[in-house]
Amino acid sequence: MKQIITHFTDDDLYKFTMCCAVIDNFPRAQVKYTFTDRDDTVYPEGFAQELTEQIAALESVVITEEEIDFMRRRCNYIPGWFYTYLKGYRFNSRCVKAWQDGEGHLHVDIEGSWADTILFEVKILAIISELYYILTGQDRRFDYEAYYEKSYGKGRRLLEAGCIYSDFGTRRRASFEAEDTVVRAMKDAARSGEWEGRFVGTSNVYLAMKHDVLPVGTMAHEFICAIGGMYGPQMANHIAMDLWRNTFRGALGTYLYDSFGWDIFSLNFSEDFANLFKGLRVDSGDNYGELMKIVEKYRSLGIDPRTKQVIFSNALDTAAAIEIQQYAKEYCQPSFGIGTHFTNDFDGVKPMNIVIKLIAAKITESWSFYNDTCKISEDEGKHTGNPEVVRRFMEALHLKP
Repeated sequence: MKQIITHFTDDDLYKFTMCCAVIDNFPRAQVKYTFTDRDDTVYPEGFAQELTEQIAALESVVITEEEIDFMRRRCNYIPGWFYTYLKGYRFNSRCVKAWQDGEGHLHVDIEGSWADTILFEVKILAIISELYYILTGQDRRFDYEAYYEKSYGKGRRLLEAGCIYSDFGTRRRASFEAEDTVVRAMKDAARSGEWEGRFVGTSNVYLAMKHDVLPVGTMAHEFICAIGGMYGPQMANHIAMDLWRNTFRGALGTYLYDSFGWDIFSLNFSEDFANLFKGLRVDSGDNYGELMKIVEKYRSLGIDPRTKQVIFSNALDTAAAIEIQQYAKEYCQPSFGIGTHFTNDFDGVKPMNIVIKLIAAKITESWSFYNDTCKISEDEGKHTGNPEVVRRFMEALHLKP
């Protein structure tokens, strides 16, 4: 079996920025993650063993000087000391356990130092997705020439509609080649004319380097959820925003607000934070309803929402992004992060619905116990974590189950 991940920066930018913030603020924290397949997929026999071998192969993947030079140029908000850390970083496959149960369902658990394990998530998800199509033979359906044309057409439509957008599709891509094809097609579409819209770049740092586009991203729910586990969900957003602005000195100012729902975030989103952060990211719930909550919050603080960026990234496709663009441009500065629709949209192939979420944390290895955590989505029924933990957190936040 070919090695699926061969480049250290074949990963989402936000994993690196969060890793930097973790080392800066929680250098001794320990965490647990677990894998969830929302479609309850039955995986081919031997899949977990193949996955284990792919994860072990990550131990040979190290960052190159070319990758560091690119990140220094394009990610100048990352402090220099972090690259020294990355030069010495090595994946430790002993932190990961993968197995299949008697019905063929896949289980993956990750545990260890937060700084050491944080870079596993996206790589493992990308491996699982690509490996599944290889072992089921579905990869034989991948026509990359046709996929380039399909992706180019998506880009043209988004650009014509005035959409400012990026590729967010690493974690559930059909293959590395699929995402590579998408970024190439989107860049070519952007260069083919004078457009009202703009292709900003990709969350994948390696592909950003390969195609000389901007690596984009800030944070994921993981950062806020871990803080919620360690300190409680009521003040997790306040603590996360404060630490984030201190680490990056005001850069990377798009905040992902929905880790524990809008209501508690809104209470934490005071005027100083609203002025400091450039905008918010909508990643769950009804896009239009969430937008109006954001607009009303800014207005209540005396801030014109048209001066603020709102990034939409909740299960978008081309048509949905264009529709949101036409509506949202009257209220804010909309932009879009589009994932699976870009990188796993082959005819006759079903994209995987898989996630890895942080489920427990402790602030130091000397603690004898972990604090459980979860994610409370704005999408009903999509909360992530142990149901008892979700119930407990919702009670603490005075939310209806």
